[in-house]
Amino acid sequence: MESRFRERIGGPWGQLATRSYTLLPPISLLIILAAFTYSLGYFLDFSCMADGWADPMRYMHLCYSDIPALYVERGFSENVIPYLQPASNGSYLEYPVLTGAFMFAAGTLTGLIQGSYPDGFRAFFDVNVVLLFIPFVITVIATALTTQKLRGQPLQAAMVVFAPTMILAATINWDLIPIALVSLALLAWSHDRFTVTGVFLGLAIAAKFYPIVLLIGFVILAWRKRDWKPTRQLIVATSLSFLAVNIPFAVANFEGWSFFYRFNFDRAVDFGSLWFAITQIGLPGIPETVLNAFATTSFIVLLVGIALLVKKAPRTPTIYQVLLLVLAAFVVTNKVYSPQYVLWLVPLAVLARPNWRDFMIWQLGELIYFAAIWWFLAGYGIEDFKGLTPEWYAVATFVHIGATVYFAVMVIRDIQSSVSRNTESNRDVVKRTSAVT
Repeated sequence: MESRFRERIGGPWGQLATRSYTLLPPISLLIILAAFTYSLGYFLDFSCMADGWADPMRYMHLCYSDIPALYVERGFSENVIPYLQPASNGSYLEYPVLTGAFMFAAGTLTGLIQGSYPDGFRAFFDVNVVLLFIPFVITVIATALTTQKLRGQPLQAAMVVFAPTMILAATINWDLIPIALVSLALLAWSHDRFTVTGVFLGLAIAAKFYPIVLLIGFVILAWRKRDWKPTRQLIVATSLSFLAVNIPFAVANFEGWSFFYRFNFDRAVDFGSLWFAITQIGLPGIPETVLNAFATTSFIVLLVGIALLVKKAPRTPTIYQVLLLVLAAFVVTNKVYSPQYVLWLVPLAVLARPNWRDFMIWQLGELIYFAAIWWFLAGYGIEDFKGLTPEWYAVATFVHIGATVYFAVMVIRDIQSSVSRNTESNRDVVKRTSAVT
């Protein structure tokens, strides 16, 4: 009966009928959607902008940002050149050089328009919001092109666009810069452009130091495949790219350039980390004298487990799966976890496992932590303030760590499976497309 009905209205479904259509090309659609979600995140900051990011409302309204605070504290209002000159309070900039150059450019532009604002730090925030939209769009486009290459589905990058943490945390800090550069590196790798991958990865490390741990993932995969040439090219290009950006500043003023590295090495246990959370529930903390060694050892133990997993997997995992696991191991063992660090994982999560259900479960756990950290900080160190208690903050920290572990376990399950549902090879895509056409 169904067959006769189809014949009456035109016969069976043809090739054109089985194709999907959108009113706009996928990349154009993603850019428009990115502009919408990014603007939404900006509008959510309005309550903080109205009262100048005053305490405790910037925490209670979940709209805290480092950007306005650093305009004065790091000398951008005084046209101080990062690394070469300290701010008037004697502080050097605690960010890598590419991020510092970005901040300096934003500070210069702020000086041109701040007459239209009630104060300079609000102008500085707006200038950075506009400029940071560029790396956000680059991240979305690079992820779309990579998913197009891998699976023929560029619209999977909508997961980056609609990630709740991306909407809320994109303008807390300048992390979108290294995220965009890492995304470009992953796109270059998908096209077997290993030297280009290294160039972008070196620049990413020059913007935020976390991408250096991704080199471990490339080494692990090379060990599995017993093909070291691409990774050697990558490491050489990464090193040269990083040095080319950093050497001029290191030579000009080593003290100012090295402050970022000294600051992070000497940093004590801080918010968001497992090590901080256990102290909030009455357990003894790790002594500061051994904290670096303890956190590093924990990370190495997880890396050994990842390496063995990759080595024994029934088929070679994708580089995106391996990098996701390496970076997840890093963030859960690190001695600090700022709320925007979740953004590091978002593009990799899309490339490693484009599954909306598991992606949103992970994001929900991170949203719980996002609210908890600000409500906790609203009353931190203030007696009789009705903020989040240390115990509940610790619970929220465990939730965000558990959510990250959950998504990593889902990736591990894919790796251990002989047939992955979400990591179809290019050759399979070509075969499937040929069969259809």
